[in-house]
Amino acid sequence: MTEEELKALDKEVRKSKRIASEWASQLHDLVEDRLPAGYQELPAIAQSTFDACKAWADASTRLTLAQSGTT
Repeated sequence: MTEEELKALDKEVRKSKRIASEWASQLHDLVEDRLPAGYQELPAIAQSTFDACKAWADASTRLTLAQSGTT
């Protein structure tokens, strides 16, 4: 993997981590401020948070593998 590809993958990891953190913040706000009245929002926000965290984990794994040379 080239240096440019590694940099792009690192950028993807950082971006996906930021997005996951934003979703986690929304989930936290729902729990802290709007439950139990906002319970109907819970499935969608929880799923989006899960998906964002999974995307971050997948990107992190790809970066780790690329850095170790086992792509």
